[in-house]
Amino acid sequence: MEMKKRINLELRNRAPEEVTELVLDNCLCVNGEIEGLNDTFKKLEFLSMANVELSSLARLPSLNKLRKLELSDNIISGGLEVLAEKCPNLTYLNLSGNKIKDLSTVEALMEMKMMKKKRKMKLVHLKNMKKRRRKRRRMRMRMKMKQAQSWEREKRKWASHT
Repeated sequence: MEMKKRINLELRNRAPEEVTELVLDNCLCVNGEIEGLNDTFKKLEFLSMANVELSSLARLPSLNKLRKLELSDNIISGGLEVLAEKCPNLTYLNLSGNKIKDLSTVEALMEMKMMKKKRKMKLVHLKNMKKRRRKRRRMRMRMKMKQAQSWEREKRKWASHT
């Protein structure tokens, strides 16, 4: 289902000005951009666009009351500076599972966090980055090695008892 159609379904005969939460997960956006979402969603506080094949936030409207934004499992690799401008009250952001390769992409968000000392961004999820994947692999290998060593110890104990 396309994003525009999904927004119409989620409105459920309400005006966009009344909506405070909008969940658009698993719908498709054309050309990797937001469509159907506009400045009329003035009271929107929570927006979820997980797994919508989003690659750009350029068409994100001004959402001054938005506090929580879920953007996991998309193909976003940059352009996050738009969030500082369009969503000034953002306190929660999930970017896990995107194409972000290093933290320099998130610098604009850190600037936003520093500008507002009273309202700091509480959480920025950046799971599935390359470094973390390597770290997990190393930890799994260590666990396997420990299991193998303990198995060898157990075999030796049983061999000595017989």
